[in-house]
Amino acid sequence: MEGFVIKGGTPLTGRVRVQGAKNAALPILAATVLAAGTYEIHDVPQLTDIDAMCRILQSLGAKVERTGHRVTVDTIGLNQTHIPDELMSRIRSSIFLMGPLLARLGKVTISRPGGCAIGKRPINLHLKGLACLGVEVAEEGDIIACSAPELKGAEITLDFPSVGATENIMMAAVCATGETVITNAAREPEIVDLAAFLNKMGARVQGAGESTIVIQGVPKVQATNHSVMPDRIVAGTLIIAAGATGGEVELDNVVPEHLESVIESLRQTGLAIETAERGLRVQAERKLTGIPHIVTTPYPGFPTDMQPQMLALLTLCEGTSRVTEKIFDSRLKHVEELKKMGAEIRLEGDTVTVHGIRRLTGAHVCATDLRAGAALVIAALNAQGRSVVAGVEHIDRGYERLDEVIAQLGGQIHRVALKKQ
Repeated sequence: MEGFVIKGGTPLTGRVRVQGAKNAALPILAATVLAAGTYEIHDVPQLTDIDAMCRILQSLGAKVERTGHRVTVDTIGLNQTHIPDELMSRIRSSIFLMGPLLARLGKVTISRPGGCAIGKRPINLHLKGLACLGVEVAEEGDIIACSAPELKGAEITLDFPSVGATENIMMAAVCATGETVITNAAREPEIVDLAAFLNKMGARVQGAGESTIVIQGVPKVQATNHSVMPDRIVAGTLIIAAGATGGEVELDNVVPEHLESVIESLRQTGLAIETAERGLRVQAERKLTGIPHIVTTPYPGFPTDMQPQMLALLTLCEGTSRVTEKIFDSRLKHVEELKKMGAEIRLEGDTVTVHGIRRLTGAHVCATDLRAGAALVIAALNAQGRSVVAGVEHIDRGYERLDEVIAQLGGQIHRVALKKQ
């Protein structure tokens, strides 16, 4: 087990390039299943979740090679439709393979996916949408077997704008007969990136990024190359880290439009943020102030994936702030860890009330999930004294060598081996 040892109090300064987006790369890698051929996917971050997806593709018969941030996938020999349970349990994004496997081979067998423990994330929207396309679903315990001799276009209305369900249905519908219309579709930028990749393959997807997506089925698609979009959550995390330490940081490979709700909220605290076409600059010019109320909502609202990091910053902002988590029912476990560092926080149901203090105190804390881990790193970078952040394996799922990025900006952080408790 590994952890980060962090000595707080050093302002982060300098310039770094933001990695490619994990949440775009995973469905794009899954989409390589759609057509036999060789794909080159560029700017793929080096993460444990990406490793898991590559292993799943290999278990299905694909050949996968990684060179730096380039992943080459040869799906010519792909012939398996069962995703091994052990791999399925490691990564929730394995669910993305349902649509592509059904489109290409007509069947798929999976167990219920794993991932971060941040609350209930049922896959019923995935199954309901696929069933509308003609997929027969049989469930026995945790095993789900799906078959589809022929996929047919349909009108599908999602009960909630689920990112994963939207992407799975998109991929399944690419080669379905006729037209598919997804209403109340998720609008996240990662869906736009997946649509761009599918259209490069020869698909006909329109409306990605809007609440209605229309897919005209085509007889077949073909392999292509693609560069993954920048990771907006990593960018937001680094902006907040700069603010929490009173620093000044420039970020390259950022699309500011993807972060509009986050940037707007951060400017309310007093952070100075200047945006450019593919980058931004953040400076903590003065004492930060709290925000009356932030509520997480689907894109383009404030993202749930930025809630823990924002909460860490608000513990340092003058006055009282409130944060309400409306997406996941168990995504506030970091509250107790922040309390160990002296944060004045009260949790009532899904709402956190924060009374800002000048500075946190170093402590031994543990990341319970990916974004909670990032929040604790941010808090430790501010805290007086030494902190140990355990549970780094969660952080490594979504942040490429976060310790090295922070160190590049002057932060005092080291990765160490920890004894099991």
